[in-house]
Amino acid sequence: MLENTASSDTNAAVPLLESGVHGAEGVRWWSKVLDVEEAKDQVLFSLPMILTNVFYYLITLISVMFAGHLGELELAGATLANSWAVVTGFAFMVGLSGALETLCGQGFGAKSYRMLGIYLQASSVISFLFSIIISVIWFYTEPILILLQQDPQISKSAAIYIKYLIPGLFAYGFLNNILRFLQTQSVVMPLVFLSVIPVVLHIGIAYGLVHWTPLGFKGAPLAASISLWISVLMLTTYVVRAKKFEHTWEGFSLESFHYVPTDLKLALPSAAMVCLEYWAFEILVLLAGLMPNSEQTTSLIAMCVNTETIAYMLTYGLSAAASTRVSNELGAGKPDRAKNAMAMTLKLSVLLGFLVVLALAIGHNIWAGFFSDSTAIIKEFASMTPFLAISIMLDSVQGVLSGVARGCGWQHLAVYVNLGTFYLIGVTIACLLGFKLTLYAKGLWIGLICGLSCQAGALMLITLRTKWTQLDLTHNAASV
Repeated sequence: MLENTASSDTNAAVPLLESGVHGAEGVRWWSKVLDVEEAKDQVLFSLPMILTNVFYYLITLISVMFAGHLGELELAGATLANSWAVVTGFAFMVGLSGALETLCGQGFGAKSYRMLGIYLQASSVISFLFSIIISVIWFYTEPILILLQQDPQISKSAAIYIKYLIPGLFAYGFLNNILRFLQTQSVVMPLVFLSVIPVVLHIGIAYGLVHWTPLGFKGAPLAASISLWISVLMLTTYVVRAKKFEHTWEGFSLESFHYVPTDLKLALPSAAMVCLEYWAFEILVLLAGLMPNSEQTTSLIAMCVNTETIAYMLTYGLSAAASTRVSNELGAGKPDRAKNAMAMTLKLSVLLGFLVVLALAIGHNIWAGFFSDSTAIIKEFASMTPFLAISIMLDSVQGVLSGVARGCGWQHLAVYVNLGTFYLIGVTIACLLGFKLTLYAKGLWIGLICGLSCQAGALMLITLRTKWTQLDLTHNAASV
């Protein structure tokens, strides 16, 4: 009886849909635009990832704040050191861990659970080796910064700061690898709790080392290093003790060294992919310093870069969601579901980008006031807001497409895209408009918009035209 009723209801519904009844059409239209279940899953995945990312980011930022309250020289040194650390080290470590978004993500989807622990160890070996190389570069920070025409006193202060941050670099590499290992298994809610604790502890550690010990200025970066290692130990303990990882983590194995070359093939392009984008923004700040009224122009561009970075951090969770969903579905041999997940993430990213732009349009003067008390700079920032809105929307879209590229294992293609769009197109147009046509800060940002537009377009073309396939993980699992 129930089956007959359901059948008759269904049959009755068909002509209603075709005949144009608004209620039925609305349901049909809505289901095409928004997959509610997929959207719900991605939002529940993204929010914890956003919070986790912000909390870990706060560890190094809080150290800079503690150092900055010791004096202007200390603030300048800590700020420069932190920027140098991000550009040469932290961004590179984030990029290296991107290989796990492909390997662990597809491995989990293919149910090759044991391989996830092997890939994690292989990636950690790579991060450790590159941390040694970067540490050597950091030891020579002072002469390098002076060579880059930075103030000698500030360079000396930055060099002292970054030397005490070296232990934190090693921790940061391990931290990102473990985060990707957990992310690809959709274990995200515990990460919020595990990231809040180190931040709270860090405030006390930083205050104690800076104000209660003879370390003073040196205590700020040392506190960051200690807190990052606390973060690593907490995550490691969670992975080792939690029963849910008994199949994906079976302990340390020398076998992981066999997979270092496999990981490296994805890790290096992934690192280059991330760094090329970070460096493009830093180049804009350097170019601003070469312009007339360089102090105001540099401040303005730096404010725009910081605003763009914070906006990207909000959409980062969706990028991680895209990478995880796509890699899991490809690993399970379901490319159609992977494409559906990507489409849903793009819609959510556009919505989130629009909300950020709306908030910026309404409160741009208030936001600019956090950075500067100068009415001239606040006024100039207001004139930059429309351009900033465009770049934020483009960045939210390309962030998701970059996540898809990592999930599919297309890191090498993304490197060529970033190199061509940001440097051959974006920076070239920025220089032409900024210097030749004397548009100054607006010219630089329009150049960036051109680069972002081409990047998003190229990644979209690759996504639509390239055959979606999983990596050949089956032979790896079979050989174990």
